[in-house]
Amino acid sequence: MATTKLTINSNGSVKVEGDFEIVDVQGNAYGLQGRTVVSLCRCGRSANKPFCDGSHKGHFEHDAKAFELPPKKV
Repeated sequence: MATTKLTINSNGSVKVEGDFEIVDVQGNAYGLQGRTVVSLCRCGRSANKPFCDGSHKGHFEHDAKAFELPPKKV
């Protein structure tokens, strides 16, 4: 299985790269037209949700820095 990479961009979207499918809550797939890279909205301002359209510029701040989650609860 191919790797899917998600990059959390500072002050912006989540970039998704690789082999993936995006579906709605009913399981219907979005038509990605063969794209292997898309950006997903994190700010809620996009007119093209769930995809990013750049509307976050100047309205969304988040300094994306990786960190360790606490251990999984058993």
